[in-house]
Amino acid sequence: MFKRVLTATGIPGACEPALITALEIAKQSQGKLFILHVMEATYRHECGPQEAVKDFRTGEGVAPSHEYKEAVKDELNKKCSDALKPYGNYEMNVVEGRPGIEIRRWARKVGADLIVLGPHVEREETNELDGSPRYNTVEEVITHITSPVMIVNSFFQKRKPDFGKILVCIDFSRSCEYACRFATELSRKYGSKLFIFHMAHAHSAEKQGEATAIRQKLSDFCRIPQGIEHEYIVWEGTQPSLDILKIAGEKQVDLVVMGSHVKETGKKWYMGSAVDQVSAKCPGPVAVITHPDAVLKAES
Repeated sequence: MFKRVLTATGIPGACEPALITALEIAKQSQGKLFILHVMEATYRHECGPQEAVKDFRTGEGVAPSHEYKEAVKDELNKKCSDALKPYGNYEMNVVEGRPGIEIRRWARKVGADLIVLGPHVEREETNELDGSPRYNTVEEVITHITSPVMIVNSFFQKRKPDFGKILVCIDFSRSCEYACRFATELSRKYGSKLFIFHMAHAHSAEKQGEATAIRQKLSDFCRIPQGIEHEYIVWEGTQPSLDILKIAGEKQVDLVVMGSHVKETGKKWYMGSAVDQVSAKCPGPVAVITHPDAVLKAES
């Protein structure tokens, strides 16, 4: 299902949960894992105008030379050798640039079926090079890529992905239609049970007797094929992210699937706040779907 899985790691001295999850997914599909480490320039090198990166060993400025890139690869291989070497079907690349741009570029270059990332939580950090705020890498990838993006939290403890229970969140938007189709394809592959959730406005379902009508609308919207076990959940509320996290915990789901809810304001694209909050706090992985091509990748 996922024959070409791309993950990005930011810490050469650690084998991060996103990398391990990406590896296990590649194993399950007998696919190839592409590991990317992006060296982001933080300030000017003291010896000249060349931009420097922080040395992962010392924290001091170092030129992003070929020798340094090889040192990063060696460190990643050493730290993750127990996981990577037995599988063997992986490729590691160390490049310079802005992480969000390079992840997207490499995803297109290798034809990634799935991108697996850790959450980005350092919104207020500034770039030492010019004092400008750093970009939210996850948001930058999600809002500019057609591949499905899976976000794995830093405290996610499962090493082997288990998609036996999948929660898909629906607000009847176009991206949620793609999310439901993507979750359905995962269910076909893994024999998963789907929990299909919609948050109604507070008191509207109870007062207007619309709970049954909403479930029927969910059924018509999702069109879940026969043979796939599923359950519709309609809750009242005003804070979608909190309700999604609560249901994910109560149902002990293995994966949350969400539409990206990207929206355009002026000439910039923004990711929905519920996606941002759930992916940052969910103890399990969160798959974010933006584009119908994500469904085509899953179906293939």
